[in-house]
Amino acid sequence: MSLQYTDSDRVSLKGHADFNEKWLQDVLIKDPAKLGLGDIELVTAEKIQPKAGRLDLLLHDEQLNRRYEVELMLGATDPSHILRCIEYWDIERRRYPAYDHVAVLVAEDITSRFLNLISLLAGSIPLMAIQCVALQVNGNITLHFVRVLDQTTLRTDDVYEGGSGPGPVTTDRAYWESRTSPEILKTCDAACSLVSEINESPHALRYRQRLIDIVPEGETGARVWLIPKKTLVRIGAYVPKPESWIKQFEDLGHTASLRRGNKAALVSFKPTEFDTNHEILRAFLNEAVGSED
Repeated sequence: MSLQYTDSDRVSLKGHADFNEKWLQDVLIKDPAKLGLGDIELVTAEKIQPKAGRLDLLLHDEQLNRRYEVELMLGATDPSHILRCIEYWDIERRRYPAYDHVAVLVAEDITSRFLNLISLLAGSIPLMAIQCVALQVNGNITLHFVRVLDQTTLRTDDVYEGGSGPGPVTTDRAYWESRTSPEILKTCDAACSLVSEINESPHALRYRQRLIDIVPEGETGARVWLIPKKTLVRIGAYVPKPESWIKQFEDLGHTASLRRGNKAALVSFKPTEFDTNHEILRAFLNEAVGSED
């Protein structure tokens, strides 16, 4: 069946009885990927900022180790929302320097005057401006998000929080059973057992919303973590000379990259590849945990 053209009308959400800012926020809470920022997840909404109000949305990209401080507004942009967006970004980056941070302003109408102002600020502040267009189509409302400014050249932080503070959300195994396969979780168990064997001390899986840490029993700091996906698991670790490890893994045909202030390496494995690459994985993890106290 071929596509058919359907006419649409633009709708202003500001002052709308049903489709208001709270409704827009709820839509993005359920599916933050609508903003077009990649594989992101919600950390929290309406986060209280000390003496500065509430942050509409705090989003996280595990792959980029990046957080987005999102300020929503209906109607045209105004100076107060721009300042508030930057203020929230500044508070979060100071409190949680382990992540890259980007200020994101989402508005219905980003005027040329304020786009010029934002462009000036973007020279020193990682900032995005996203225009939210609401359209009425056949009696229904749909949203279209257009990125009109993107300045995200960020500094790299050298410190990782290791799960401290209120940021990372703790989950359980059942949560991950609903998101991945038994084979992937079996691979996670095998990785944890290997770390315990290498370090000669018991380690356990600490389940979080976006990843799984491998931590010594009774402790909180993690030097190895796992990112389970549907068909593979990404294994990350703090190691000396991570660039060298990335080259070794890439030479074997695996996808690998730097992470967390360029102090860690992240490599992807399918369950069937875990055993066949046991020797290099053991050497990799040994550099991460073999010297733990």
